[in-house]
Amino acid sequence: MILNRCLAWNERAAPDAPDGALWFPRPYQGEGRHDNPAAYGCLYLSEQPLSCVVEQLARFRGQRLTPALLRRRGLPLALAELELPDDARLVDLDDPVVLRRERLRPSGVATRQREITQPQAHALHEGHAEAAGLRWWSTFEAQWLNVTLFDRAASSLRLVSVRALGVADDEIAAAAEVLGLRLA
Repeated sequence: MILNRCLAWNERAAPDAPDGALWFPRPYQGEGRHDNPAAYGCLYLSEQPLSCVVEQLARFRGQRLTPALLRRRGLPLALAELELPDDARLVDLDDPVVLRRERLRPSGVATRQREITQPQAHALHEGHAEAAGLRWWSTFEAQWLNVTLFDRAASSLRLVSVRALGVADDEIAAAAEVLGLRLA
């Protein structure tokens, strides 16, 4: 399965080195939806490229879209395609049967309250040792499916492609429309 990642990218870095497309940025984690850096690192990926770009630009809602918004820690935002084997197991939080089995409610999965989602993710990580990660829906558009990939799946992940994003890219224009970013 092909998954997409939007990240601060150093084109000189090896794919699995810091700021590479396959690097699990555990040192920067702690505030994300499923972050538990004391237990694992994770990558936030999406089945749709637009979803991961929207996630990166969401904090700038209503602002003017400028090249500066497409940089993190001095690095350009990039869009990477990663391949996870089709037989990789994901705990699918978009499946009502899984939610029932795990005693989770959709409102608890979709909340922006990290004090709820982080313990859920930790419990799922510990309770499903064979799982590569979690599959869940975007809070921006329920039909966009995201994947939180645990670092235990790192060796099975393969980089397909990566490219820096610019304000003229289609993914950026589509994200700007979703978020109400004004074009410069």
